[in-house]
Amino acid sequence: MTKQELFQRIKGKVIVSCQAVPGEPLYVEEKSIMYLMARAAKQAGAPMIRTSSVRDVVAIKEETGLPVIGLIKVQYEGFESYITPTMKEVDALVDAGSDIIALDCTNQKRGDHKSISEFITQVRTKYPEAVLMADISTYEEGVNAWRLGMDLVGTTMSGYTAYSPKLDGPDYELVKMLSVTVDIPVIGEGRVHTPGQAVEMLEAGAHAVVVGGAITRPLEIAQRFIRAVEDR
Repeated sequence: MTKQELFQRIKGKVIVSCQAVPGEPLYVEEKSIMYLMARAAKQAGAPMIRTSSVRDVVAIKEETGLPVIGLIKVQYEGFESYITPTMKEVDALVDAGSDIIALDCTNQKRGDHKSISEFITQVRTKYPEAVLMADISTYEEGVNAWRLGMDLVGTTMSGYTAYSPKLDGPDYELVKMLSVTVDIPVIGEGRVHTPGQAVEMLEAGAHAVVVGGAITRPLEIAQRFIRAVEDR
């Protein structure tokens, strides 16, 4: 599938994020079970899955046949960024057959002392044909990623860096600002808890919207209900 075919496939749609990392209830050490979440997402009509780890990329592609946004979450000493932070993870995701590779493109501290611009340039030089998604937290980071040749920009990290606004819901304003500046797809992501918020993300200018915790993280879903009842 070409880059433009991928982009057309997701236009105006919901991408479901199916992730479980060590320490979460749905993470099983012996075997990936995220393919079951992805199976449900496909049956619901999701055109693409976003997932973390090589094993989940492979299992979900085998189960669903859907294109996958792959990333690897790992925390290295000296790094504040944790989404596909080094070339090691990029190499692994390419080998696993990720259709799109998501990178942390924020300005957080990097233990390798590279700037994010240097890292993006390094990745793009090594993999000129790869489809790369920039996970960013601010307008400036999104514009920088676009100028450096990233193919999509997602608001994934808004609210998760020390210097980005802390919001209860999605960062609609960031989506609006980026969508009128960059000529690549803007993916609305982060704290999309309701169907209405997903619609608002698209109305704000997002090419597509990623929904994760509200669909595929039962601990978060259960906590939301329990807190609401306890706080009444």
